[in-house]
Amino acid sequence: MDEIEVPAHFLCPISLQLMRDPVTVCTGITYDRENIEKWLFSCKNSSCPVTKQSLLDTDLTPNHTLRRLIQSWCTLNASHGVERIPTPKSPMDKAQILKLINEAKRFPEKQLKCLRRLRSIAFEGERNKNCLESAGVIDFLASTMKNINNVQEDNSTVLSQVLNCGCDHACTGCENCNVGVAIAAADRNLEICRLSEAAIEVLFHLNPSEGMLKKLINNEAIHFLESLFQVLRLGNYQSRAYATMLLKSAFAVADPIQLINVKTMLFVEIMRVLSDKISQQASKAALKIIVELCPWGRNRIKAVEGGAVSMLIELLLDAQERRACELILIALDQLCGCAEGRAELLNHGAGVAIVSKKILRVSHVASDRGVRILASVCRYSATSRVIHEMLQVGAVSKLCLVLQVNSSLKTKERAKEILKLHSMVWKNSPCIPVPLLSSYP
Repeated sequence: MDEIEVPAHFLCPISLQLMRDPVTVCTGITYDRENIEKWLFSCKNSSCPVTKQSLLDTDLTPNHTLRRLIQSWCTLNASHGVERIPTPKSPMDKAQILKLINEAKRFPEKQLKCLRRLRSIAFEGERNKNCLESAGVIDFLASTMKNINNVQEDNSTVLSQVLNCGCDHACTGCENCNVGVAIAAADRNLEICRLSEAAIEVLFHLNPSEGMLKKLINNEAIHFLESLFQVLRLGNYQSRAYATMLLKSAFAVADPIQLINVKTMLFVEIMRVLSDKISQQASKAALKIIVELCPWGRNRIKAVEGGAVSMLIELLLDAQERRACELILIALDQLCGCAEGRAELLNHGAGVAIVSKKILRVSHVASDRGVRILASVCRYSATSRVIHEMLQVGAVSKLCLVLQVNSSLKTKERAKEILKLHSMVWKNSPCIPVPLLSSYP
């Protein structure tokens, strides 16, 4: 196909590629549906890309004549490797989607099939996503996910109860357990989890707006934040990734009282996401959740109790990507604002060493946060052991180097303050290289 020239009027003005589903906007310009929908709905533009005129009407009219001409041209040039474009499906309308939702509500056994159909519709283009949202699909998905809040135990716990009933023979139902009831409960839990996993996948790809997320988390009948937490606890890897990213977006628009009231178990599950390394996107979302939550109420202590400090240090030991390092150090800086966080950092054999190592090796942001962490330790937790450990792992030398290189003024001032604070122990130490001692304040 590269060898033949495609007629200019067959090309989309946005992508400059052959149009597969040409549609015309109110200005009379024709675009490929996928590209113009992305321009209008995903990128939130309200003007015609070619004429720059404001689009008072965002209806897209299929250009059947041009599409047939393109298909004919493809057929004529098949010998050159040009594939004929298929006739596009008709876009979904609101009535069809409402019928699908109502059917799922009336017949619970059809819910999973309905959710899979909604997923297919959402993946067919931006117009369908907007149509789904206008039909109330997001509320339907959130209501479906709410049922996972009733799953108190996972299937492994139910199975354990059956296996540990105390019978010496193959149990078929005794006073200590009821195999039939336990198996039915396990099946019910599994079905609820499947429905929630299917619902959260569609919800994530619909990319709810900030306003819609705020509406969901403020709807007491839906318990949206609790539902996301339960998916985080009980879902499969992919569903937990979706839950993490939706929680990150939800907490960004949540009220202070909702941020203050998070439970320690949420941090435990966030640490599990980080430990499992589900995806880079999910890990960054998890780190952003920690950064978002820690300034509120007792969340720093809850995060420490949830194992955050140890996990963040382990991540920092392997972290290579700049933004990931920055987020980890920002989170550690926040956690070191409480005594419990500093204690955990100092109890970890690599805590002080890895923080000082990242200073001047990642970015100005990372260096500033690293120095802030060391400042918190030196001000409030500086035992004799800690002061000597900082010498041995090179933290003091790194602080001297900060004063010599191109660092921000605040970072230099903070480093100088730390060095002055313990100068009686550090200033004449043989652990500091001679070239760096010249900058010791």
